[in-house]
Amino acid sequence: MIKQLSLPALVVASALLAQPLAIHAAPASTAHPAQPKLVVVLVVDGLPNEQVLRYREQFGQGGLRRMLDQGASFNNAHQAHGITVTAIGHSAVLTGAYPYVHGIIGNNWIDPQTGKSVYCTEDTNYHYLNEETKPSDGTAPTRLKVDTLGDQLRYATGGQSKVVAVSGKDRGAILLAGKTGTAYMYMDKTGNFASSSYYMQQHPAWVQQYQAGKPQDRYYGKTWAPLLPAAAYAGDAPEELNQVKAGTHNRLPFSYYSESGNIDADYYNLLKTGPYLDQLTLDFARAAVEGENLGRNPAGVPDLLGVSLSAHDYVNHAFGPESKLSHDHLQRVDRMLAEFFNYLDKRVGMDNVLVVLTADHGFPNTPEFSRTQHMDAERIDGSAMMKALDQHLSAKFGGAKLLGAWSLPNIHLDYQQIEKSGLKREDVETAAARFLLAQKGIVEAYTRTQLESGAANTTRMATLMRRAWNREASGDLMVVTKPYWYFGTGSSGTSHGSPYAYDTNVPLLIMGKRWIKAGAYGQYAEVMDIAPTLAHLLRVRPPAGSEGRVLTEILQSQQ
Repeated sequence: MIKQLSLPALVVASALLAQPLAIHAAPASTAHPAQPKLVVVLVVDGLPNEQVLRYREQFGQGGLRRMLDQGASFNNAHQAHGITVTAIGHSAVLTGAYPYVHGIIGNNWIDPQTGKSVYCTEDTNYHYLNEETKPSDGTAPTRLKVDTLGDQLRYATGGQSKVVAVSGKDRGAILLAGKTGTAYMYMDKTGNFASSSYYMQQHPAWVQQYQAGKPQDRYYGKTWAPLLPAAAYAGDAPEELNQVKAGTHNRLPFSYYSESGNIDADYYNLLKTGPYLDQLTLDFARAAVEGENLGRNPAGVPDLLGVSLSAHDYVNHAFGPESKLSHDHLQRVDRMLAEFFNYLDKRVGMDNVLVVLTADHGFPNTPEFSRTQHMDAERIDGSAMMKALDQHLSAKFGGAKLLGAWSLPNIHLDYQQIEKSGLKREDVETAAARFLLAQKGIVEAYTRTQLESGAANTTRMATLMRRAWNREASGDLMVVTKPYWYFGTGSSGTSHGSPYAYDTNVPLLIMGKRWIKAGAYGQYAEVMDIAPTLAHLLRVRPPAGSEGRVLTEILQSQQ
């Protein structure tokens, strides 16, 4: 039986059918503005947000201050996973994913199948173009298990959008470029920027022309001297905390040269610690903009440029974020960014460019400085701790060797030996965790059983560590040091990798006046929010593993 429409319903239906345009036509005022012609994603490796805040008044007008004044800035933004290192942080930026999904669990980690160390971007199926390639060199994004924003942009435009990434570190470029972009990385034996056979079989003409000019050689004999008047550095840590060592550079000014007296691999490697590596990276980025015509795509689609500036990480490792060298280096990065923005304004027009700046991780102060601030701070000899753990487990469980390989904070047990010895996995894990918690400087130890079952506690630390743990690749235990403690040896420098705010709190700045409302935002945000926010503005599908949110509070009303 066919149901009959009542007369009022027929009248309504007829009226609707008669006015389809009235229903579907949107008012002109709600139309979306044009997509950006170029999205620039800047990652300053190892930049804690506190340095941006601490040195803000000393920045020039056109770089970081321009982004702070004309863009949206989040002071409570975080790399929201528990192992804060370069590879994981760079993976987060354009995947919007955590390590438990994207699979990059460190710079290096232990392959559970082989028990051997692997590097995050190594793949022996590929090689650098016209450069020496070692088996552990980073050549491809094979181990990244998800796609990136750039991959989604290229998918949405039928491959017409161009995605290019450049960095002083291979992992910085490769993990921003994603699966279908193109990565170029600094070669510390030659000073060239080169790609790999994963991306192409030979460099395009613009790269060959750039390399022929050997811009990396112009800094030989150049001196890195303080940029600002001496009074500007009055609040920095005393230089005496970093002892002068023969054959090293840990005071300003210092010069770039090689002991051989020739421009060689030692010189190119030395360039990594200081401002000239970042200048070379931005110079190559300019060459890429022109060589690939980024921002002027003839198909009328957006392009994406990723730039990872690596030197700040090297400087902070060596001297600490409280040092004069780190202070001066950031000021120089600021001025370089101002020049780069001015270039983009002339080349593409900044009204057509959307810029994001963030970092892959922050940094703690050196233990030497932290102790002057009455903080409990030390370095932990990881090798000695693992040797003691091995001996403890063997003694407790009848002499069996139950400790497998380790790459802290991940520790692997030998489950085959555990089974062979008639032991329960959970008993060995628990014994190992209890031993580790009794060690000086260790505050938490999570076991595979806890992480797989969800039995770990619900603190923020536990949440961050669960996000950092990948079931297939991570260890059977993960340890967390006390605040301001870290795994390392020696008597100078510092490192990162913890779930504490000094390591997780990074800048998150987004500038593009056609799309972004300027202002300082106090809301909690994550680096994982970058990818879905950019996907929204580009009107493309978010990356597969994205768990971030669209930062709607910073969007212009028509967005």
